[in-house]
Amino acid sequence: MNFKFSALVLVTAALSIVTPALAQDGMAKQGTAAQWNDKGQLLQPVGYREWIFVGAPVTPNDLNDGKAAFPEFHDVYIEPTSWAQYKKTGEFPDGTIIVKELVSVGAKSAPSGNGYFEGEFIGLEAAVKSADKHPKEPGNWGYYSFTQPGAAPLKVTALKATASCNACHQASAKQDYVFTQYYPVLRAAGKH
Repeated sequence: MNFKFSALVLVTAALSIVTPALAQDGMAKQGTAAQWNDKGQLLQPVGYREWIFVGAPVTPNDLNDGKAAFPEFHDVYIEPTSWAQYKKTGEFPDGTIIVKELVSVGAKSAPSGNGYFEGEFIGLEAAVKSADKHPKEPGNWGYYSFTQPGAAPLKVTALKATASCNACHQASAKQDYVFTQYYPVLRAAGKH
């Protein structure tokens, strides 16, 4: 056996030991497809900040009489494979993952002027379109929440109350339970 082949065998063996450990800790392996643990819980996506960034809406308490339902920034990303299909067809394919990183409202002034500036990371949520995992949910969308700010990985949680999420999405989302009307990137790509 030559040295290069031996080194390759050792590296492959090491990766096969390390990779399952990552999944057990609640982190998905690097990649774009949704990954699930043995309890059927979505694993926290890895590398989502390198996916396609579609926008960062904020509905601050200041503009909602102190009672905003979602007062934080939502940094929203779509995984690249789904993005490519969406650009091509104008439809979100089965397997689409949209990640929403929750960030508190931080400072309200900067040298550039007054405004709303991002503060600290406070959570992560994901919407996954999967006929296999969510066959009875409207549009086959399931909604997941990861919590425990300041910890990595964030705590894996079960499927959110899909009925309450989908009630709003069904009533107000522009396309396929997604609020495309609030994201110029999605609006521009979805015109067919």
